[in-house]
Amino acid sequence: MNYKYTSRSEDDTLEIAENIESEKFPGMVICLNGELGSGKTVFVKGFAKALEVKETITSPTFSLIKEYDDGEMPLYHMDLYRLEDKKNDIGLLDYFNKEGICLIEWPEMMEEDLPEERLDITFKVVGEETRILVFTPHGSKYEDVCAAIL
Repeated sequence: MNYKYTSRSEDDTLEIAENIESEKFPGMVICLNGELGSGKTVFVKGFAKALEVKETITSPTFSLIKEYDDGEMPLYHMDLYRLEDKKNDIGLLDYFNKEGICLIEWPEMMEEDLPEERLDITFKVVGEETRILVFTPHGSKYEDVCAAIL
């Protein structure tokens, strides 16, 4: 089952991310799909804020992964836009076995290696400020998260 949410501003995107963070659990994996500028990093900023991460959130496009350990639990922000076939060489798959939360931009770059249980969020640009977010939960924990928030 898919869930839809209409974001009419960056504040709306920040708010939905903060609401999802309220349902967090160790080992959570959230995959963020959408074109450049669709709001994926804004979502990460809202999630990190609610997690009480103090560092400034920026897209890790050139470093692939940014680790934030100063919040309620570790946050691993991945941006796989520039990933070539090195995911095993740099240990990306190891992050799925940690107790933190993985937020992954451009997850299609490692689609075959993603955990079966995860939350996919697709950002669709429908106006200058308006985005449709489509939530697709994979697994009962993620279904529960969506049911509680949306």
